[in-house]
Amino acid sequence: MMDALTNYAPLMPDFDAPGLAKPPACEPSVTTEALTLALERALDERRRAECMAHIQSDAVQLALDVLVTGEDIVGYFKGFIKSLVDNCESHACGVWLRDDEGECCDMWMAYIDGRYYTPETEGWAAIAMPREAMASHLRGFAPGLTEIVEYTGDDTRLPEAVRDYNTKAAVASLLVAPLTLGPTTLGWMALATGCTDDCEAVWRRAVIDATARQGTLALHHSRQAERSRVEARRQARLEERNRIARDIHDTLTQGFAAILMQLQAAQRSAPDLPPQVTRSLETAVDLARSHMIEARRSVGTLRPRPAGEDDLATSLARMVALVRRTTEIPIDLQVGELPTMGGMEREVLGIAQEALTNAVRHSRAQRIVVRASTARGLGVRVSVADDGRGINDVHAGRGFGLTSMQERADRIGAALTVVTAPRAGTEVVLAWQPPSFSIPGARNAAQ
Repeated sequence: MMDALTNYAPLMPDFDAPGLAKPPACEPSVTTEALTLALERALDERRRAECMAHIQSDAVQLALDVLVTGEDIVGYFKGFIKSLVDNCESHACGVWLRDDEGECCDMWMAYIDGRYYTPETEGWAAIAMPREAMASHLRGFAPGLTEIVEYTGDDTRLPEAVRDYNTKAAVASLLVAPLTLGPTTLGWMALATGCTDDCEAVWRRAVIDATARQGTLALHHSRQAERSRVEARRQARLEERNRIARDIHDTLTQGFAAILMQLQAAQRSAPDLPPQVTRSLETAVDLARSHMIEARRSVGTLRPRPAGEDDLATSLARMVALVRRTTEIPIDLQVGELPTMGGMEREVLGIAQEALTNAVRHSRAQRIVVRASTARGLGVRVSVADDGRGINDVHAGRGFGLTSMQERADRIGAALTVVTAPRAGTEVVLAWQPPSFSIPGARNAAQ
């Protein structure tokens, strides 16, 4: 064997010869360490990806479980934030929501130390959490923000009231996840936690991100479903109103028209009746005509205003003209330039008609003034004022259609004000603003 190797000796280079360098020595330890680190990084990335996938899967499963129970959106979010706090071993979780117009941001619910809080539950007002300060801070976020914002407990970006609360509650970390759908931010979820290490912080960030995504979809679905229910109820009311309008037209209106025709025929056929009978016939004719007009007006009020029909100003003028024919009380009409109301004119006209009818029938007024003008450049203000006897306490809640007028005002998000005093007259004022400016269900009755 040695002889064989010796035979190849002349072919081997002499590294000791001048001009030839020895090959570098192999360093297997460096190569192995680099490979080990690369493999560990790859394993970490894979574990992290699997963990994120499990978190997303768990969040989806939780959403499905809550949906199966048939809970409403409040119950849905209660299950979500409880699971979030329990899984992350956190102190509390709060949910802030914006309204449909994006003008307001209020705390909607919270889960603190194992207890739920909502505006309807006992103890809501006593929560030490600075709701208003945090809401004001959240409103400053850019619309459509999708990134989770992480704060320390004493982060100077937070309002002072929030930092003070974090100190008292031993909150070391605050994660805020936006509930964002496309360019629209529906609200935020905030998770407050005590001392934590970096690994747990990554875990919590992933969990709140997954929870916020599912919560956003649930909230959007709930709002869409509520809009569908509102529209269905509106359509049902519209169909019922049309049915009532048809019944009134086919019975009362036609009946009064027939009575009026018979009375007028009696007047023509017997012109030489005694004065007392003649006056009675004239009164009967006036009553039949007045009630026929009222019935027709009711039909017009019940049915929606078709496209191309008269605007509010024209409708008010026609209404006042009809009422003038049935009363001797002077009625002044003052109408300015009015904006379009997007289909709300029917309810406004109904309120004005009810208020004017009350003034004519019950006020014993010497003068009635109907005014309509623009309010704040976008809304409408309609008032019916008389100088009559006023509405006393006995009659304030009945017989004057106040309930009907208030219900109409509530349906369009308007404010209805009734100002009255004995022997000082009554003024009914309706103030309506477009939805982004109005306060739904506003009510103010002053006496």
